[in-house]
Amino acid sequence: MRRIKFLLGTALVLLVLSIGWQIAAWELANMNLQEEIRDLASQAGAHVGFIPPSSEEDARQTVVRKAKEHGINLVPEQVTVVRKGSEDHSTFYIAVDYSVPVNLMLFTFRLHFTPST
Repeated sequence: MRRIKFLLGTALVLLVLSIGWQIAAWELANMNLQEEIRDLASQAGAHVGFIPPSSEEDARQTVVRKAKEHGINLVPEQVTVVRKGSEDHSTFYIAVDYSVPVNLMLFTFRLHFTPST
C-alpha cells in the first residue's frame, strides 16, 4: 500500500512540475515579447536620428519576427500597430493577441496572451 501511495504521489508531483514548467516557459516568452514590442514602440533610434522612422507595416513584420525568435508563431493579422505623433517624433501603439497550447498527456489547453504598449 505504501508503494502505491509513493508512486501516485511521485506521479502527481511530476505532473504538476510538467504543467508548471510549460506555463512558466510561455510566460517568460510573453514577457520577452512584451519587452521587445515596448522597445520597438518607443522608436528610440529614430528619435535621436540613428535610423529613419519605420512604417506601421515594418513594425508589424518586426513584431512577427521577434515573436518567432521567442518560439511564438504569429501572423501579421494578430498584430495591431497604430502610429501616434508626427513623422519625426512618432511612437507606436502595438498590441498582439495570441494563444499558445499547453500539452498534457491526456488533454491540451491554451494560454491566451495580449501584450501591448
